[in-house]
Amino acid sequence: YHIVYESPDGKDLHQQIREQLDRLTGIFSTFDSSSVISKINNNQPVEPGPEFLFCFKRAMEISEITGGAFDITAGSLVNAWGFGAEEKKRMTPEIIDSLKEITGYKKVTLSNGKVLKESPEIKLDMSAIAKGYGSDIIGRWLKRKGCKNYMVEIGGEVVAEGRNQKGRIWTIGISKPEESTPGAGTELLARVRLPGKALATSGNYRNFYIEDGKKFAHTIDPATGYPVQHNLLSTTVVASSCIDADAFATAFMVMGLEKSVKAGLEIPDIEVCFIYSDELGEIKIYMSDNFKLLLAD
Repeated sequence: YHIVYESPDGKDLHQQIREQLDRLTGIFSTFDSSSVISKINNNQPVEPGPEFLFCFKRAMEISEITGGAFDITAGSLVNAWGFGAEEKKRMTPEIIDSLKEITGYKKVTLSNGKVLKESPEIKLDMSAIAKGYGSDIIGRWLKRKGCKNYMVEIGGEVVAEGRNQKGRIWTIGISKPEESTPGAGTELLARVRLPGKALATSGNYRNFYIEDGKKFAHTIDPATGYPVQHNLLSTTVVASSCIDADAFATAFMVMGLEKSVKAGLEIPDIEVCFIYSDELGEIKIYMSDNFKLLLAD
């Protein structure tokens, strides 16, 4: 994570920020066996608490809006494909079919502040909404501390308010997707001004592996059970909250270019930028009209 702020009395707030982040990890991390989400996944008794419930409810709403492209019940698939907290499996169509049986956002509900799962095998993975929520939480906390100028970035999900150290409105770069090597993506394709808004980018060019000459990217389509295979390379969403920007950016990576362009126009209060490769393999960019207005010169 990367957090920059100007505190009114010059106080160092990093220790308190670290405590906030540790607290959120203790709720949402599937890599922490004592976290709230791990206990739900392992069918252990747990009081989820208001922050988990808030994210869960928003996740369900975004699943509904995106026709299930965003789905926090895809945890078993994420694990099996080697992008989660568990050992990667050797995937077969039979394994994928069995995992699809325990995937689907309508298979989990809330009752009296508790999560009910249709099957004890269902595993939740909220990484595609929790990082954005974390950025929102830290941003709001800095505001309460009297910080007028700050930028919070957790796992590529950004909240910015006011101006940077040079007195300019915060600008966030969108990387050119470099397909060849995992972790790549340093050349900037665009710079976006972010006054009091949130931005999230999701892409398949940083987190993937090659097996038997085939590329497997970390975005899993809950409907097919397979990593997505299409020409959309990265999605960037600007919204008023980072929880929304994060979740919609992930959903659009699942949906592919055409559906996402349509959804980007229909969903209120979001602006989108999609980087894709055309038939000739050339990198192209689609931006919604209001996204273009945010571009820095």
